Amino acid sequence: MPADNYNSPTATTLSSRRVVFADGIRPATLVIRDGRIAAIEPYCTDTDVDHGDDALLPGVVDVHVHFNEPGRTEWEGLESGTAAAAAGGVTLAVDMPLNSSPVTTTVEALSAKRLAASGKLSSDVGFYGGLVPGSETNVAALLDAGALGMKAFLCPSGIDEFPAATERELRAAMPVLAERGAPLLVHAELVTPVPAMDDPRRYSDYLATRPPRFEQDAIAMLISLCRETECRTHIVHLADADSLPMLRRAKEEGLPITVETCPHYLYFAGETITDGACQFKCAPPIRDGANRELLWQALEAGDIDFIASDHSPCPPADKRLDEGRFDLAWGGISSVQLMLSVVWTMAKQRSIDLEHVARWLSLTPSRFIGRPNGIEVGAEANLVAFDTEAIFTVHGDQLLHRHPITPYEGKTLTGVVKQTYLRGRPSSIGRGQPL
Repeated sequence: MPADNYNSPTATTLSSRRVVFADGIRPATLVIRDGRIAAIEPYCTDTDVDHGDDALLPGVVDVHVHFNEPGRTEWEGLESGTAAAAAGGVTLAVDMPLNSSPVTTTVEALSAKRLAASGKLSSDVGFYGGLVPGSETNVAALLDAGALGMKAFLCPSGIDEFPAATERELRAAMPVLAERGAPLLVHAELVTPVPAMDDPRRYSDYLATRPPRFEQDAIAMLISLCRETECRTHIVHLADADSLPMLRRAKEEGLPITVETCPHYLYFAGETITDGACQFKCAPPIRDGANRELLWQALEAGDIDFIASDHSPCPPADKRLDEGRFDLAWGGISSVQLMLSVVWTMAKQRSIDLEHVARWLSLTPSRFIGRPNGIEVGAEANLVAFDTEAIFTVHGDQLLHRHPITPYEGKTLTGVVKQTYLRGRPSSIGRGQPL
């Protein structure tokens, strides 16, 4: 191996027999200078760190998290949230405009987010602005201030300060976003009255209160608005597989519409969720196993673009585990630390290789937010060393997010993050940067 690649005192070398490039997996040594990949050389064990058979992947990019700071750090916080993220191989997360207080619907609130992040981050963090009634006039200013896109709910968010946007706000914001090339991210459920739960402890009763037509009606409206405005339109946390045919047609039409789904929709099946198990509550809800299989097929076909965690924690009392009432429990699942392992566990069972996992968890979401990420010369050395064969059992009290509640409690997963590198150095508190 050419010795002159290592003469610089600032050079670091990492090697692995399984480096995951965009075009395949092969042995290689990465030469890192000033936080970037300066050269890619043949595999050699005489390096600063030889990861051997552990895979080296581009760092996970999670474009949908709720770190809740400032204002609701008892729910999570940027320090605990990014510590969990980095432990799960995430080198960049993008924080939603709720559930912080104030919500991120003004430039001042965005500035407060960045200020709160100072010195606390173990991974890089970007921020979205929020679109609510009355904030549509702030869209351009938020984008100018660095917001990576705008997020809207089409149904109650659960946070009074972040009410649902209507078609009026969407029509006002989407042309501005289209002009800037920035995405509108939408919680796509149009809620209409449904019968009350007969038994609020019964999961099937909760599931009936969020029927698939809520997603289907919302997505049909968004496709129409996307066609009209040419705004990049992104469906967050798709749960309903029956919405996929219209999304496929929209893509075939050439509309700038993208879709994410989440690990919990790819791992769990609604018929296995026991009554009173509010740790599984999220919205849209986890649907049945047949639906889950269709989501996997859509990922493989490219109809779903990528996966994001929708890490959405809350204080334990708000999960109502003692009462087991789905009507009262906060909806949200904490999984930022587990996402890579969950997805790999299920992918491995389906004989899906690491290249696909890297595409869904890193390459495509990073392009979505305009922050290309991959293992190539010139790229930032944001990497994760991953033991694809190691098996572990999830214990919530061993995870780094603030509260130990997780629906993955006791589950056996395959794949352990051995090290996360941020710009070529091991991740640690303070290494991350706010975007």
